[in-house]
Amino acid sequence: MGLFSVAERDTRLSPRRRSAYGAGERIYHAGSDGLAWRLHCGVVRLDTAEPAGSARFASLAIAGDILGCETMLFGNYAFTATALTNCDLRPWPEGEGVSVGDSLLSSLAKAQNRAADIVALRGGQAADRVLGLIKLLTDGADRVVLPTRQDIADITDLRFETISRIIKSLERTRALLPIKIEGVHATRSYAVNFAAL
Repeated sequence: MGLFSVAERDTRLSPRRRSAYGAGERIYHAGSDGLAWRLHCGVVRLDTAEPAGSARFASLAIAGDILGCETMLFGNYAFTATALTNCDLRPWPEGEGVSVGDSLLSSLAKAQNRAADIVALRGGQAADRVLGLIKLLTDGADRVVLPTRQDIADITDLRFETISRIIKSLERTRALLPIKIEGVHATRSYAVNFAAL
């Protein structure tokens, strides 16, 4: 398939208009039709589809990233996307007057830099991997909503038990301080005390 204009994609594909997803909800499946999206807030897990029907962790998308831009070339999604935290997505490109090329290039440059960070999360000391993920996901107010322990294990290539032990240790040292964020499970939202890290 060739490159589609926005108008052609709107008539040719049946986009999902929904933009809000709760933690754990599937946004789209690899191979399905759809549009590109900009992640306004939240964290999305991207998985490759394996031949046996299973999924394997491929990457993360965070606020500001563009998801599904491959549909502009191939007409379908290359990855399966799942919300790790509550997410809000907006159709991309955003509308008239937006420079698609600059927006895409900027997003791709950020994703390229993050790819190096994600690779680093899969090697080295276990505690350093988890701390690296926490730093990557912490917002400007020093708050973090962690993915499930199993998702953290998949992302960092560590065992579930190891993740639980490290997070409990970070809570004991008060590097992670539990806080209440509306709509987020109590065991997943924290204020990050960088002085204690």
